[in-house]
This record gives sequence, structure tokens and C-alpha cells, in this order.
Amino acid sequence: MVRVSDMWTIRRATIPLSRSHRGAVACCSTPLELQSGETERGARRDAVGASLLPRTSTRAFSVSACPPLWRRNLSFQAGAKSSDGEELEEGFSDLEVPPPVTNEVEAVVDDDDSPISEEEDDVAVGSDALDEEEVVAAAGSLELDVDVTEGEKGAEGKSRRSMDSPLFKSLMEPDQTVGAVLEKWTEEGKPLGRNEIMVAMLKLRRRRLFAKALLFMEWLEKNQRLDFIERDYASHVDLIAKVHGLLRAEKFIDKVPESFRGEVVYRTLLANCVSRGNVAKAEQVFNKIRDSFPTTTFVCNQMLLLYKRTDRKKIADILKLMEQEDIQPSLFTYKLLIDTKGRAKDVKGMEELIEMMKSKGMEPDPGTKAMVARHYIFGGHNEKAEAVLKEIEGEDIENNRFACRLLLPLYASLGKDADVERIWNACDKPRLEECLTAIEAWGGVGKVEIAEEVFEHMVKTWRNLSSKYYDVLLKVYAKHKLLGKGKDLVKRMADSGCRIGPLTCDAIVKLYAEAGEVEKADEIIQRAVQQNHIRPLYNSYLTVMDKYAERADVHNAEKIFYKLRQSGYVGRMRHYQTLLQAYINARRPAYGFRERMKADNMFPNRAVAAQLAAVDGFKKTPLSELLH
Repeated sequence: MVRVSDMWTIRRATIPLSRSHRGAVACCSTPLELQSGETERGARRDAVGASLLPRTSTRAFSVSACPPLWRRNLSFQAGAKSSDGEELEEGFSDLEVPPPVTNEVEAVVDDDDSPISEEEDDVAVGSDALDEEEVVAAAGSLELDVDVTEGEKGAEGKSRRSMDSPLFKSLMEPDQTVGAVLEKWTEEGKPLGRNEIMVAMLKLRRRRLFAKALLFMEWLEKNQRLDFIERDYASHVDLIAKVHGLLRAEKFIDKVPESFRGEVVYRTLLANCVSRGNVAKAEQVFNKIRDSFPTTTFVCNQMLLLYKRTDRKKIADILKLMEQEDIQPSLFTYKLLIDTKGRAKDVKGMEELIEMMKSKGMEPDPGTKAMVARHYIFGGHNEKAEAVLKEIEGEDIENNRFACRLLLPLYASLGKDADVERIWNACDKPRLEECLTAIEAWGGVGKVEIAEEVFEHMVKTWRNLSSKYYDVLLKVYAKHKLLGKGKDLVKRMADSGCRIGPLTCDAIVKLYAEAGEVEKADEIIQRAVQQNHIRPLYNSYLTVMDKYAERADVHNAEKIFYKLRQSGYVGRMRHYQTLLQAYINARRPAYGFRERMKADNMFPNRAVAAQLAAVDGFKKTPLSELLH
């Protein structure tokens, strides 16, 4: 068991002391804005202060009530010096995994090797080792009677996912509504118990068919075919949030019987707030949970995950809370902190956390080691990365097949063609996931022809591949500016009946943007929103915005900035930095920009402050002083 003193050690390893205080985390009490166009600007401006630090007589209290000592900032210093002496920027990484707002039905290979969820690649470091675990953790224990927490999926869950489900196959019949299928199912006297429901629901979720799963859940409730317990209501809340947004999910909670309105229901709402990056609402729900229930490691991890993406300085507040309330860090807590340090290129801090984790009996798993190796690579520590890769590989790679899909893209990042080939040759009768990582790896070392060969093998071996299996080759074409081949592949996707989701949209946007057709990439984003009702990924907007900034096109950069807010992407420093860069490149003053940020409850870090100074239309210069 981790003691309070151990939590202090964790904070010391991750949080340098600061001489200034930004204030404790605030809780917003205003109504939740909808994702499809409304923003959090007013809500964040009108936020009512409520500390996440240790309680006094109540669960939440105002910042002004904090003792002076607490009002000094114990911050996870995004602006502190790294171990390499580099100045680190807040918002260094903007890995986002927003759930797609779409009702589309997408065919997916029914293969046990295929992952449960599809994640967005990180701009800075490629696909993230924590991606799948973040999404699983964000989902929480939401299935009907499956307990999956902290990114750990047991063997039982794996076996259930591979179970056959006649009910699921019936629900997937074309041109049949969910209600009609279920009515026919019951009329024929087929079993519709909790086990059949659970397996079908799991398969729907695995394929991200949330709209269909929600219709299934609503039919069960309306027809009283299931005795709902708290986890069933939590699953219902999760589906509403994914399909209709947070506001509808919050309103549904008010209708849940009070006896079932427990911590699992609220932490489900919290996880969805975190998944959408809605800081103000997540903080409100977090404080609601602390008001009503004992604070758990799970909800603290959700806030750590949120602040890892949006404001790393606030990580300190959660760690202080865990220390004061003796909330024990889990393996996932350590992974989040290690990943955050790695993204900030603080190698020394990352290594200290790894040693601390080991000292508590938590041995890093292969996924964590791969994450560490990735941070070593992008921090320029190739020798350390190679040592970790050899550790992951073990003595005999053929008897360690799981490691192949981890090693392929990492060796490619090191530029080691021979090792990519060696690992790929060890994949006798390659599995689907190994093919995906091989395409990425061969593309990474510039062997596009081999990547295409692997793709063709995948298409011939597995039928009815979903769009995500095309996306990886699209990204290879985008990286190498092969626009013609990319267009042909998109046409092939359309001919095969693939549906376009946020990840495919992102790959197409990158394809056009990297080829220099920025206006076309911009048009694709707008068409995805207007015609396909897709919520583009954060990085899709940033890809286009970065190109406009490079061109010094302030008008279009401002337009993308506005579209980001419309899509609900607020409270992140990265797009402010990009917009400021557009002004700098255009050599134009950005009047009132500091006030804009203040209205959005955004506070410039050192890097942004330097940008603001560069675009200050009222700054004094030797010439202006002379003329004055």
C-alpha cells in the first residue's frame, strides 16, 4: 500500500515548487453548452470558485477561503526547465480522443485481434501507448455486468468479447430498425436475458455503434425487459453522452431513481466530460462526486487525464488532494504521470517515476515500456530507447509475438530498416493488428511499396475491412505527399462501402494539407461537419490552421479558430499559439488578444507571453519613442 509519505514523494518527483499561484481549480455552475456550436466562454468567465484541495467542513469551498500557504501554487511546471535545460511549453501535446458524433453504421472485421477502439495519433510522438488505456479508463465500468477499470481488461472480458451473439447478428441486419428486430426476436420466443443483452451490447460498443446501442437500451427500458441496476443506468448515461452530448446525459441523470443514482453514474458523466475535454463541466461533476461520495482513485485519474491534455499545472492540485485524503495511486496513475513527463521531455523526471513505480511493486508492462521508449526517441535519447526495445523484445521474438506490434513502429522511428524487416519476418502468418503496425513502420522508413504490399495482403485475407484499416495507408501517403495515390485509395474506400468517420476525415485532411492543397483540406472539414454530421478531430483543425499560419493567412487562421470553438474544442493553449503565430508571420498586431484569452479563462505561459509581446500593437520601440 502506498502511504501518504509516498504520495508526497510522487508529487516531489513530478511537481517543482512555484513561486506564484494561479488559483485552485474552479467549478462551473452554469448550464452546460452543447457541443454542436456553443462554447464555454461565458461559463468559464462566470465560474464559481470551488477548490479541489483538501476539504475543511465542506467538500468544496471558495478560493478566497484557502489558507495563504495553500494559495501558493504547487504546480506541475509546464514552464519549468527540463532536465535538458529546455523551456517547456504548456500544452506541449494535444493528444485528443473525442468520441465521434455520428450515427453511422460501420462494418468492422469480427476479429479478436482488432482493438476495441480507434484512437487519434498524437501530433508529436505518433500513436500513443496510452491511447487505448485512456479510452478504456474513460469508459469506466459501463457495460451491463462487466467491470473494466483503469485500463485493465481481464481474460474474462476478452473471452466475452469473442463470444458468438445471434442477437447482435440480428441487430446488424440491413434495413431493419432496432425496435423491429427486438419485437420479432421476442415474438419468436428467443432468449433475451441479461447475458444475451450484455454480449450484444459489448459487440455494439466495440464497433462504436453507440446510436444503435442507445436505441437498444431505450427499447429495453421502455418495454421493461431488464431489471435496471446502477451499472445499467450508467451505461445508458454513457450512450446518451456519446450520441446526444453531455447536456442530454446530465438531464437523464435527474430522471434516474435516486436509489440508483450512485457514484458509478456520476463518474460515467465525468469520464465523458474528460473525453470531450470540457474542463469546466468536468470540474463541476468532480466536485459533485466529492460532495456525495468518497473520492476514488478512478475519478482522480480522470482529472489527471484531463489536465494532462489541457493544463498540466493543475495536475499538482489532484496529486495534493490524493496525498491529503490518502487516495492510493494505481498503475494507471503512474502511467499518466510518466507519459506527461515524457511529453514534456523531462527524461530525468520520467525515470524517477519509473523507479518509484518499481519500488512499489508495479513492474512496467510492455505497453508502458513502449511508451517510455517512444519518449526517449523523440527526446533524442536513442541509446536508451534501443535498450528498452531490446528489453521488450526478449530473447526470442518468435515466442513473444505480442511485442511485434509494439516494436515495428518504434524501430521505424529510429530509422532502423533492418530491425523493421527482422521483426516483420518473425510475424509468421501476420495478424491483423501486426499488419496495421507494419504498414505504419514501412511507411515510416520510406518503403511505401512494401507498405502497399502489406495492405494488399490484409485486404485479401480479411474481408469487409472498416475505414480504419485504410486510414493507416492514407497517413503513409500523406507523409510522403503522394496525393494521387491517396485519392485512388479514398475512391477505393468509397467503392468498398466504407463509412467516413473522424479518423478517416483526419487522414484525408492531412493528405491534402501536406500536398499543399490547404483550401481543399479546409473544405473537407466543413463538408464533414455539414453533410456527414461528423465532429472532426482536434488535430484535423490544427493541421489546417498550422498551414494557414505558415502562409501568414490571418483571416483563415481566425476562421479555423472560430470553427474549433464551434466544435467544442476550448480551453487548450495550442490553437492560441498557432493563431498568434499567424499574426507574427503576417507581421500584424493582434489587438486585444490578451483580453480574448482572459475572457476564455486562458492564462499565457512563457512561450505565449513572448508571442503576445511580439504582436503587441502598443509596445514601445526606439522609433515610437522618438516620434512620441
